[in-house]
Amino acid sequence: MKKLSKMLLALSFVLSITTSAFAVTVVSWGGAYTESQKLGYGDPTAKKLGIPVDWVDYTGGLSEIKAQKEAGKITWDIIDVYAKDTIIGCDEGIFVEFDFDKDFAPAPDGTPASKDFFTGMPSKCAVGNILYSWNYAYNTKNLSKAPKTIKDFFNTKKFPGKRAIYKGAMSNLEIAMAGGVGVKPGKGGDKVYKALEKDGGVDKAIAAIKKLCTDPKGGCVFWNAGAQPPELLANGEVVMATGWNGRFFNATVGEGSPIAQVWDGQILDYEYFAMVKGGPNDANGKAMKVLREMTSTEGLAGSAKYIAYAPWRKSSIAVMEAGEPWYKDGKTNMVPHMPTAPANTKNYMLMNPNFWADNQDEIGEKWEAMKAGL
Repeated sequence: MKKLSKMLLALSFVLSITTSAFAVTVVSWGGAYTESQKLGYGDPTAKKLGIPVDWVDYTGGLSEIKAQKEAGKITWDIIDVYAKDTIIGCDEGIFVEFDFDKDFAPAPDGTPASKDFFTGMPSKCAVGNILYSWNYAYNTKNLSKAPKTIKDFFNTKKFPGKRAIYKGAMSNLEIAMAGGVGVKPGKGGDKVYKALEKDGGVDKAIAAIKKLCTDPKGGCVFWNAGAQPPELLANGEVVMATGWNGRFFNATVGEGSPIAQVWDGQILDYEYFAMVKGGPNDANGKAMKVLREMTSTEGLAGSAKYIAYAPWRKSSIAVMEAGEPWYKDGKTNMVPHMPTAPANTKNYMLMNPNFWADNQDEIGEKWEAMKAGL
């Protein structure tokens, strides 16, 4: 009997290793975000395809996958990455180049994947995962009237009080050019970036922030962690705060804070999936099957059941509308909270990674000098 038990235990151990070895490994950022991915489309994909999907946390960048490649021991299949990493990884042959409309599923109505995603990809090795927003919010109990536009964020006469803004220049220059200088973003924000790229454009945007921060009726509090803006609004330290839409949503729905978001002039930022060339499940096609299913219309819509980040696919919004209330609590409609919802994208910007890659050092020096002089 003891021998049989030992044999069964050994067999169970071997099977667990074998199963793990054949699992597709997806690498992401951890926390509530990875949980939304796992529950929203990871587990459903594994069940549908019969391919186990394992999730691993990392801290970003390409150093770890480069080390695996150099050691000849690649263990990752799919990685959640920033735009710049898809470009670098593609150029260096780390990631697989996609034949987009062949590799990724069309929308339910037959629209090709390339036409169904909210915007184009930064490289041939990228497929969109979620979009999130840099927008601003206010405490409904601390203001007698509701701000509605990005210009209102800079209107201290109509809305006196301190503002909370991100500690770095990124996002602040965009909102300053749109709200402080008055360049209308339109749909995508090209005019804003063109204005920033003109001689003196960056200086003009920084001056708008400085004016806001030194205004006796205004003032600035700088934040560096996503949890801070909702807290600053809740305790009344500021009357408005920029931040990430998911954090504002959690404060409102999860904690009952009297916070309302303003979508006008929002900046859409992105996360992508890339597939590792030569990964454990590259040649056998399993990684591509998993990635195709996770980024399908239904797959991407699934993650929005657990987090207020928008699926890249336009068709996912229709799935959510048909299934409202979509949130996991069974009572909250999620489409109004989606950065890509039609009502929220009348006037918005798409974060331009190339602008920041080309100018971040020079801008950073000017930005820190401005802050030091406040």
